[in-house]
Amino acid sequence: MVDLKAQYGRIRRELDAAVARVLESAQFIHGPDCAAFEAEFAAYCGAAHGVGVANGTDALTLALKAYGVGPGDEVVTVANTFIATGEAILLSGASAVFVDVDPVTFTMDPAAVEGAITPRTKVILPVHLYGHPADMDAICSVAARYGLPVLEDAAQAHGAHIGGRPAGGLGHAGCFSFYPGKNLGAYGDAGMVVSSDADFIAQVRRLANHGEGSHKYDHVVPGTNSRLDALQAAILRVKLPHLDAWNAERRTRVEAYAKALADLPAVALPREASWARSAWLLYTIRVADRDGLAAHLKGQGIATAVHYPRPIHLQPAMAAARGKVGDLPVSERLSREVLSIPLYPELPLEAVERIASEIRSFCAATIGRD
Repeated sequence: MVDLKAQYGRIRRELDAAVARVLESAQFIHGPDCAAFEAEFAAYCGAAHGVGVANGTDALTLALKAYGVGPGDEVVTVANTFIATGEAILLSGASAVFVDVDPVTFTMDPAAVEGAITPRTKVILPVHLYGHPADMDAICSVAARYGLPVLEDAAQAHGAHIGGRPAGGLGHAGCFSFYPGKNLGAYGDAGMVVSSDADFIAQVRRLANHGEGSHKYDHVVPGTNSRLDALQAAILRVKLPHLDAWNAERRTRVEAYAKALADLPAVALPREASWARSAWLLYTIRVADRDGLAAHLKGQGIATAVHYPRPIHLQPAMAAARGKVGDLPVSERLSREVLSIPLYPELPLEAVERIASEIRSFCAATIGRD
């Protein structure tokens, strides 16, 4: 699904020099590389401030806590996502209220949001899925009528845009994961919260550093230990200037897939909304016989993945939300049909053709059986 060795080979000298610089400095927690990356990535997202944290889940959890979210509160979000989105809500002490997703973008359906808002709602939390941004203009319009902040789960959307405005800078704040397989990935876990609200970012930073105030050993609120380390920051600083070019290379492969698979009625291809520019973290198709196709491709030595096989409103860990089958029909149908096929900047275009050919072969054989 991804070849991180190939990526390392392209920028080996830059990465090795950055790591050596940190090792020579012996500043492994905080330090100049952390501060520089916070500023550089926040600016990339069109935000004034950023605070690095240990991972994407912490980014979401700490941001929710910075809003004052806690027991008795509700956060409106989606179930068609990785468990971390719901997990962060639980870790903040609040309750998740799930709405369904748009069948084209697979992201939060703005039409469903207003009906989910109650007097207990504290935050609206859309997810930019597979690299495609949620319809933030419509979501923010609803949120504004109720005076609610919109927190973007942008963990999969490094470099995505709406009308030239970057993901992460579309709502009040944005949360990112730099898990190694992301468009902008660290060599370990890392995350960030970005926002143009200086007080909000200061609160996230405080919570991430043991609730520390303006002086060391002065702890003003209960916090935790969730800090971006200097090695990861230095690695991410090297990668950030390459991100747009890598995303363009992803798009070239997306276009090749679309051309090679365009006339297959059995396969629904991912589509980009007219108002959006996806970062294309994943190329996720929909097929009725998803498991059959995955088995066929595996037999041909081609990796696939299912993102995600069970909507999180049906996960045992989210039982407190009292979700049941039938609550979110679009999300539940997607969970039965989606299949992600290989997509990364270094993927040879010949491999795209071969993967598409095997998908076509499977579809032809299936039609023949029917």
